[in-house]
Amino acid sequence: MNAAVPSLDGLTVVVAGAAGASGVACATLLTEYGATVVALGSHAGRLEAALGHLDRVDRRVCDLTDVLAVNAVATALSTDYPSVDGLIHLVGGWRGGNRITGQTDDDYDALHAHGLTTLRNTSRAFYAPLLASSTGRLAIVSSTAVDRPTAAVASYAAVKSAAETWTRAVAEGFRTDQQAGDDGAPVTAAATILVVKALLDDALRAKHPERRFPGYTHVDELATAVAELYAADAQSINGERIVLAG
Repeated sequence: MNAAVPSLDGLTVVVAGAAGASGVACATLLTEYGATVVALGSHAGRLEAALGHLDRVDRRVCDLTDVLAVNAVATALSTDYPSVDGLIHLVGGWRGGNRITGQTDDDYDALHAHGLTTLRNTSRAFYAPLLASSTGRLAIVSSTAVDRPTAAVASYAAVKSAAETWTRAVAEGFRTDQQAGDDGAPVTAAATILVVKALLDDALRAKHPERRFPGYTHVDELATAVAELYAADAQSINGERIVLAG
Protein backbone atom coordinates (compact mmCIF):
# COMPACT_ATOMS: atom_id res chain seq x y z
CA MET A 1 0.00 0.00 0.00
CA ASN A 2 1.04 3.57 -0.66
CA ALA A 3 2.02 5.32 2.55
CA ALA A 4 1.12 8.66 0.98
CA VAL A 5 -2.56 7.72 0.74
CA PRO A 6 -4.39 8.79 3.88
CA SER A 7 -6.66 6.50 5.84
CA LEU A 8 -10.08 6.36 4.23
CA ASP A 9 -11.82 5.37 7.44
CA GLY A 10 -15.31 6.82 7.53
CA LEU A 11 -15.49 7.43 3.79
CA THR A 12 -18.07 5.86 1.51
CA VAL A 13 -17.04 5.26 -2.09
CA VAL A 14 -19.48 4.17 -4.79
CA VAL A 15 -18.00 1.90 -7.45
CA ALA A 16 -20.24 1.74 -10.51
CA GLY A 17 -19.75 -1.36 -12.63
CA ALA A 18 -18.15 -3.13 -9.71
CA ALA A 19 -18.42 -6.78 -10.76
CA GLY A 20 -15.60 -6.66 -13.32
CA ALA A 21 -11.92 -7.18 -12.62
CA SER A 22 -11.26 -3.45 -12.29
CA GLY A 23 -14.16 -3.10 -9.87
CA VAL A 24 -12.88 -5.93 -7.69
CA ALA A 25 -9.38 -4.41 -7.66
CA CYS A 26 -10.68 -0.96 -6.70
CA ALA A 27 -13.05 -2.29 -4.06
CA THR A 28 -10.33 -4.46 -2.55
CA LEU A 29 -7.80 -1.65 -2.24
CA LEU A 30 -10.25 1.01 -1.08
CA THR A 31 -11.49 -1.25 1.71
CA GLU A 32 -7.90 -2.02 2.71
CA TYR A 33 -7.44 1.72 3.23
CA GLY A 34 -10.56 1.74 5.41
CA ALA A 35 -13.33 2.94 3.09
CA THR A 36 -16.76 1.41 2.83
CA VAL A 37 -17.48 0.56 -0.80
CA VAL A 38 -20.96 0.56 -2.28
CA ALA A 39 -20.72 -1.75 -5.27
CA LEU A 40 -23.28 -1.08 -7.97
CA GLY A 41 -23.96 -3.62 -10.69
CA SER A 42 -26.78 -4.97 -12.82
CA HIS A 43 -26.76 -8.58 -11.59
CA ALA A 44 -26.88 -9.78 -7.99
CA GLY A 45 -25.19 -13.09 -8.78
CA ARG A 46 -22.22 -11.45 -10.48
CA LEU A 47 -21.81 -8.98 -7.63
CA GLU A 48 -21.86 -11.79 -5.09
CA ALA A 49 -19.41 -13.93 -7.06
CA ALA A 50 -16.99 -11.05 -7.57
CA LEU A 51 -17.20 -9.28 -4.22
CA GLY A 52 -18.87 -11.60 -1.72
CA HIS A 53 -15.52 -12.42 -0.12
CA LEU A 54 -14.83 -8.81 0.83
CA ASP A 55 -15.84 -7.10 4.06
CA ARG A 56 -16.97 -3.47 4.02
CA VAL A 57 -18.59 -3.87 0.59
CA ASP A 58 -22.29 -3.08 0.29
CA ARG A 59 -23.54 -4.75 -2.91
CA ARG A 60 -26.55 -3.13 -4.57
CA VAL A 61 -28.24 -4.08 -7.83
CA CYS A 62 -29.07 -1.17 -10.10
CA ASP A 63 -29.63 -0.66 -13.81
CA LEU A 64 -27.30 2.29 -14.25
CA THR A 65 -28.86 3.16 -17.62
CA ASP A 66 -32.15 3.86 -15.79
CA VAL A 67 -32.01 7.33 -14.28
CA LEU A 68 -34.91 6.67 -11.91
CA ALA A 69 -33.20 3.55 -10.56
CA VAL A 70 -29.94 5.44 -10.07
CA ASN A 71 -31.72 8.29 -8.31
CA ALA A 72 -33.43 5.79 -6.02
CA VAL A 73 -30.10 4.25 -5.03
CA ALA A 74 -28.60 7.68 -4.39
CA THR A 75 -31.55 8.59 -2.18
CA ALA A 76 -31.21 5.35 -0.24
CA LEU A 77 -27.49 5.89 0.31
CA SER A 78 -28.13 9.39 1.64
CA THR A 79 -30.14 7.72 4.41
CA ASP A 80 -27.84 4.76 4.98
CA TYR A 81 -24.51 6.62 5.08
CA PRO A 82 -23.43 9.98 6.51
CA SER A 83 -21.68 10.93 3.26
CA VAL A 84 -20.81 9.77 -0.22
CA ASP A 85 -17.16 10.60 -0.81
CA GLY A 86 -16.39 8.98 -4.13
CA LEU A 87 -17.87 7.78 -7.40
CA ILE A 88 -15.58 5.51 -9.39
CA HIS A 89 -17.21 4.94 -12.77
CA LEU A 90 -16.03 1.69 -14.34
CA VAL A 91 -19.00 0.97 -16.61
CA GLY A 92 -18.18 0.70 -20.27
CA GLY A 93 -17.14 -2.04 -22.62
CA TRP A 94 -15.40 -2.22 -25.94
CA ARG A 95 -16.74 -2.73 -29.43
CA GLY A 96 -14.80 -2.26 -32.61
CA GLY A 97 -15.97 -2.20 -36.19
CA ASN A 98 -15.03 -2.55 -39.81
CA ARG A 99 -13.84 0.94 -40.68
CA ILE A 100 -16.25 3.90 -40.75
CA THR A 101 -19.05 2.31 -42.74
CA GLY A 102 -18.87 -0.76 -40.53
CA GLN A 103 -19.64 1.14 -37.32
CA THR A 104 -23.07 -0.31 -36.57
CA ASP A 105 -25.90 1.49 -34.83
CA ASP A 106 -26.28 -1.40 -32.38
CA ASP A 107 -22.64 -1.13 -31.33
CA TYR A 108 -22.82 2.64 -30.99
CA ASP A 109 -26.04 2.50 -28.98
CA ALA A 110 -24.56 -0.07 -26.59
CA LEU A 111 -21.37 1.93 -26.13
CA HIS A 112 -23.34 5.14 -25.59
CA ALA A 113 -25.69 3.56 -23.07
CA HIS A 114 -22.98 1.94 -20.99
CA GLY A 115 -20.18 4.46 -21.41
CA LEU A 116 -22.02 7.78 -21.34
CA THR A 117 -25.61 7.40 -20.15
CA THR A 118 -24.49 5.58 -17.01
CA LEU A 119 -21.94 8.32 -16.33
CA ARG A 120 -24.51 11.07 -16.78
CA ASN A 121 -26.98 9.29 -14.52
CA THR A 122 -24.56 8.52 -11.71
CA SER A 123 -22.67 11.82 -11.76
CA ARG A 124 -25.91 13.79 -11.58
CA ALA A 125 -27.36 11.60 -8.84
CA PHE A 126 -24.23 11.84 -6.67
CA TYR A 127 -23.15 15.35 -7.62
CA ALA A 128 -24.48 17.08 -4.49
CA PRO A 129 -23.05 14.52 -2.02
CA LEU A 130 -19.64 14.62 -3.70
CA LEU A 131 -19.71 18.40 -3.62
CA ALA A 132 -20.62 18.36 0.07
CA SER A 133 -17.90 15.86 1.00
CA SER A 134 -14.60 17.10 2.35
CA THR A 135 -12.85 14.71 -0.06
CA GLY A 136 -15.31 14.08 -2.90
CA ARG A 137 -13.80 12.28 -5.88
CA LEU A 138 -15.28 11.33 -9.24
CA ALA A 139 -13.08 9.23 -11.53
CA ILE A 140 -13.68 7.68 -14.92
CA VAL A 141 -11.52 5.42 -17.04
CA SER A 142 -10.90 6.64 -20.57
CA SER A 143 -8.77 5.47 -23.45
CA THR A 144 -5.73 6.56 -25.42
CA ALA A 145 -8.01 6.00 -28.45
CA VAL A 146 -9.39 9.49 -27.77
CA ASP A 147 -5.98 10.93 -28.67
CA ARG A 148 -5.40 8.65 -31.65
CA PRO A 149 -8.79 7.55 -32.96
CA THR A 150 -8.87 5.11 -35.84
CA ALA A 151 -11.66 4.26 -38.23
CA ALA A 152 -11.97 0.81 -36.70
CA VAL A 153 -12.82 2.18 -33.25
CA ALA A 154 -14.63 5.37 -34.25
CA SER A 155 -17.74 4.72 -32.16
CA TYR A 156 -15.74 3.66 -29.11
CA ALA A 157 -13.43 6.67 -29.31
CA ALA A 158 -16.33 9.06 -29.85
CA VAL A 159 -18.18 7.84 -26.75
CA LYS A 160 -15.00 7.95 -24.65
CA SER A 161 -14.37 11.49 -25.85
CA ALA A 162 -17.89 12.47 -24.86
CA ALA A 163 -17.41 10.90 -21.43
CA GLU A 164 -14.22 12.91 -20.95
CA THR A 165 -16.02 16.11 -21.93
CA TRP A 166 -18.82 15.38 -19.48
CA THR A 167 -16.30 14.74 -16.71
CA ARG A 168 -14.48 18.00 -17.39
CA ALA A 169 -17.85 19.76 -17.24
CA VAL A 170 -18.50 18.15 -13.85
CA ALA A 171 -15.07 19.38 -12.76
CA GLU A 172 -15.97 22.93 -13.77
CA GLY A 173 -19.22 22.55 -11.85
CA PHE A 174 -17.35 21.46 -8.74
CA ARG A 175 -14.95 24.38 -9.07
CA THR A 176 -17.66 26.98 -9.64
CA ASP A 177 -20.18 25.70 -7.11
CA GLN A 178 -17.62 25.41 -4.31
CA GLN A 179 -16.40 28.94 -4.93
CA ALA A 180 -19.90 30.36 -5.26
CA GLY A 181 -20.29 30.54 -1.52
CA ASP A 182 -17.48 33.11 -1.36
CA ASP A 183 -16.55 31.98 2.16
CA GLY A 184 -12.91 31.27 1.40
CA ALA A 185 -13.38 27.52 1.63
CA PRO A 186 -10.97 25.49 -0.52
CA VAL A 187 -12.11 23.32 -3.39
CA THR A 188 -12.47 19.81 -1.97
CA ALA A 189 -14.25 17.86 -4.73
CA ALA A 190 -12.51 16.75 -7.91
CA ALA A 191 -13.48 14.99 -11.13
CA THR A 192 -10.60 13.22 -12.83
CA ILE A 193 -10.02 11.21 -16.00
CA LEU A 194 -7.72 8.17 -15.80
CA VAL A 195 -6.46 7.16 -19.25
CA VAL A 196 -5.33 3.68 -20.25
CA LYS A 197 -4.52 1.92 -23.48
CA ALA A 198 -6.30 -1.19 -22.20
CA LEU A 199 -6.77 -2.96 -18.91
CA LEU A 200 -5.11 -6.22 -17.91
CA ASP A 201 -5.99 -8.66 -15.15
CA ASP A 202 -4.53 -11.94 -13.97
CA ALA A 203 -7.18 -14.03 -15.71
CA LEU A 204 -6.45 -12.44 -19.08
CA ARG A 205 -2.72 -12.86 -18.58
CA ALA A 206 -3.18 -16.53 -17.68
CA LYS A 207 -5.39 -17.09 -20.71
CA HIS A 208 -2.73 -15.69 -23.05
CA PRO A 209 0.66 -16.50 -21.47
CA GLU A 210 2.36 -15.97 -24.83
CA ARG A 211 1.37 -12.30 -24.99
CA ARG A 212 3.34 -9.41 -23.48
CA PHE A 213 0.48 -6.85 -23.38
CA PRO A 214 2.67 -3.78 -24.05
CA GLY A 215 1.25 -0.56 -22.72
CA TYR A 216 -1.60 -2.26 -20.85
CA THR A 217 -2.47 -1.15 -17.33
CA HIS A 218 -3.05 -3.85 -14.74
CA VAL A 219 -6.26 -3.41 -12.77
CA ASP A 220 -4.20 -3.26 -9.57
CA GLU A 221 -2.35 -0.24 -10.97
CA LEU A 222 -5.69 1.36 -11.79
CA ALA A 223 -6.87 0.74 -8.23
CA THR A 224 -3.71 2.37 -6.88
CA ALA A 225 -4.31 5.42 -9.08
CA VAL A 226 -7.85 5.66 -7.74
CA ALA A 227 -6.69 5.50 -4.12
CA GLU A 228 -4.00 8.08 -4.80
CA LEU A 229 -6.66 10.58 -5.82
CA TYR A 230 -7.40 10.89 -2.11
CA ALA A 231 -3.78 11.82 -1.42
CA ALA A 232 -3.83 14.64 -3.97
CA ASP A 233 -4.99 18.21 -3.50
CA ALA A 234 -8.41 18.46 -5.11
CA GLN A 235 -7.57 21.57 -7.12
CA SER A 236 -4.52 19.88 -8.61
CA ILE A 237 -6.50 16.96 -10.08
CA ASN A 238 -9.89 18.54 -10.78
CA GLY A 239 -10.54 18.34 -14.51
CA GLU A 240 -7.18 16.72 -15.14
CA ARG A 241 -6.43 13.84 -17.50
CA ILE A 242 -3.95 11.41 -15.93
CA VAL A 243 -2.39 8.97 -18.39
CA LEU A 244 -1.47 5.67 -16.75
CA ALA A 245 -0.06 3.97 -19.85
CA GLY A 246 -0.01 4.04 -23.63
